[in-house]
Amino acid sequence: QVQLVESGGGLVQAGGSLRLSCAASGITFSMYAMGWYRQGPGKQRELVASISKEGFTHYPDSMKGRFTISRDNAKSTVYLQRSSLEPEDTAVYYCNAVLSGRHYWGKGTLVTVSS
Repeated sequence: QVQLVESGGGLVQAGGSLRLSCAASGITFSMYAMGWYRQGPGKQRELVASISKEGFTHYPDSMKGRFTISRDNAKSTVYLQRSSLEPEDTAVYYCNAVLSGRHYWGKGTLVTVSS
């Protein structure tokens, strides 16, 4: 079965940085586009970053400059690096895999940024 497992969440001070990982299984990882989404308290889920199977990255304008997405096909893992964290970055971060319009989701990892 398809499984996406996020890790690396936790409590971090404002201004700090964090690295999240998502390990995939049950899929041919190199064929999938990967992404990270987040959902803060009382907010809708939003795209943070995505990376194509070719390695091309995309960031919404609101996310540019603070997030970096990367992938390691040998490890079937996608990463998200963050810098200059703010309390508003507090959210559950979800890993996403896409192929032929089909989306798979991880269960999420909670990131809490303290002021």
